[in-house]
Amino acid sequence: MTKPGLLRHLAAIIYDLLLLVALLFLATAILLPFNHGEAFSQQQIFYPLYLFVVSFCFYGWFWTHGGQTLGLKSWKIKVLNDKYELITWRQAFIRFITSLFSWAILGLGFLWVLIDKHQRSWHDMTSKTGLFVVSPGK
Repeated sequence: MTKPGLLRHLAAIIYDLLLLVALLFLATAILLPFNHGEAFSQQQIFYPLYLFVVSFCFYGWFWTHGGQTLGLKSWKIKVLNDKYELITWRQAFIRFITSLFSWAILGLGFLWVLIDKHQRSWHDMTSKTGLFVVSPGK
């Protein structure tokens, strides 16, 4: 299987980011009545933790059930393990956490695909997963 290029991967990320933002708005709307319709304050640690869990569940569910979010599906990319099988929830969690770290340091973990001879990002390496271009119907 072939690896997607960096630009293709970034395009899928943008698609998924738009979906995730919409989902986080919905998740906030569901939670808002429990805060009496008020904005959440910095002292309420539950709220960012809740959004973190919602975000992980979004990615984790799609990665472990079919290997594709809508963005990945649109760009014909799949997340698979080293044996070209669907990833586990443990791998999804490691991938999710490492990708957050990769973004936090100016995207270096994503840009690593340009340096690595196997075109792996940091989250690919730590979770023993990878992105692969899939042919139609697979």
